[in-house]
Amino acid sequence: MTQPHDPLGSGAAGRPLQVETHGLDVIADAERRGTPRSLFWPWFGANVSVLGLSYGAFALGFGISFWQALAAGVLGIAVSFLLCGFIAVAGKRGSAPTMVLSRAAYGVRGNRLPSVVSWMLTVGWETVLTALATMATATVFSSLGWGGGTETKAVALLVVAALTVVGGVMGFDLIMRLQTWITLITGVLTVLYVALVADHIHWTTVDAIPAGSAQEFIGALVFMMTGFGLGWVNAAADYSRYLPRGSSSRGVIGWTAFGASLAPLVLLVFGLLLAGSSEDLSKAIAADPIGALTTLLPTSFLVPFAVVAVLGLVGGAVLDIYSSGLALLSAGLRVPRYLAALFDGVLMIAGAIYIVFFADNFLGQFMGFLTTLGVPIAAWAGVMLADLALRRRDYDDGDLFRPHGRYGDVPLGPLVLTLAATAVGWGLVTNTAARWLTWQGYLLEPFGLGGKTGAWAYANLGVLVALALAFLGTLLLGRGRVRAQEAQAPSPAPDAEVLNP
Repeated sequence: MTQPHDPLGSGAAGRPLQVETHGLDVIADAERRGTPRSLFWPWFGANVSVLGLSYGAFALGFGISFWQALAAGVLGIAVSFLLCGFIAVAGKRGSAPTMVLSRAAYGVRGNRLPSVVSWMLTVGWETVLTALATMATATVFSSLGWGGGTETKAVALLVVAALTVVGGVMGFDLIMRLQTWITLITGVLTVLYVALVADHIHWTTVDAIPAGSAQEFIGALVFMMTGFGLGWVNAAADYSRYLPRGSSSRGVIGWTAFGASLAPLVLLVFGLLLAGSSEDLSKAIAADPIGALTTLLPTSFLVPFAVVAVLGLVGGAVLDIYSSGLALLSAGLRVPRYLAALFDGVLMIAGAIYIVFFADNFLGQFMGFLTTLGVPIAAWAGVMLADLALRRRDYDDGDLFRPHGRYGDVPLGPLVLTLAATAVGWGLVTNTAARWLTWQGYLLEPFGLGGKTGAWAYANLGVLVALALAFLGTLLLGRGRVRAQEAQAPSPAPDAEVLNP
């Protein structure tokens, strides 16, 4: 009998939907399927959100010109998602979640530290995306005269949270199918949005925006990196792990980076043009990044806009909740994967309630969240990328779960390097809009960078420095350790007793 057409190339369309039973375990050869091209769908669907338009206002908020913001955005998006592509190669080489493969660098139980940071980042992102979808829905309903107050926000939050939690709990197959439809629907509606509001662009106004300093440009570049690829890098192998190990590494890198970057690059350009044409719009986006975009629309398109906004944000939140559950398991929680995702869903709802009903100055808090967790994640990514570059063989399945195997239990070198890179990084970032982050930036004065109010205060150099220090440190100090690991004979396959050491 002919199987239903499967645009993912994953075999998912031919099977009935069921809750994914895989957690941290290695995917068996018989279950690895698809081609690198199938990675386009989840990554595009997760990043086609109209939030990409708002990043135009965020970038210009650093005090730079259109051309500087465009360069910062293109470089930040392309480079950061290329890092995701490199780490996605680990997935097809090890067929395990990202934060399990990270054990090869950090040790089986030493890896719990970066797993906790990864969990915090993904829970934070899914919370932010859920809150944005809720606020956008309320804004649309208010514009239509259908309400928009507390009751509307509460209902919208429940609907968005339900879609996100169900996707995360069900797992890989449902996510892959969802992302295909989200990609198609949001892609078409986003193009319509662009066509409807194009007449609000005034190139003369945009071109007249004065240029900013090199430090302001770097600040925008780092913000774009943390807002895009560095927000996903800790989950980059969670989907490529289902590919056959013989899949093309170049294909994995290319389709991951291309799928993730395509929509944000297009949306950024248009967002820059819109925000640069209206100072009032830029200010409104800081308070309600999605809802503010409705002010440009005719009433007839408000409902379709709500659909594209919610679906785009849900697409990202679903991937986040799936990966946050895996990170929580890797941190040491011993429950089935779907319960971990459900637990994260409860935290997500609580956090979204705070953002929607109680928090003010959304942009300041959002930037503070990104830069603070972006520093340790950048340090982890540096270690992971260098460790992956040093390896010539696939990971040993069994020893990823054995504290006394070749990867070790709690090796001090990678942990100390990560902590040191993080400490230096936090000393070189600032965010005055978030009161709880005023302790950062403590190295700006000793390093001669002008202190917390100088020209380098908002360049957020700490993210790039943490990435570079961790990467170079691992390349210099980790070669011997990796060679010793790869010289050992293969270990027995893992059994149920070692999956959660």
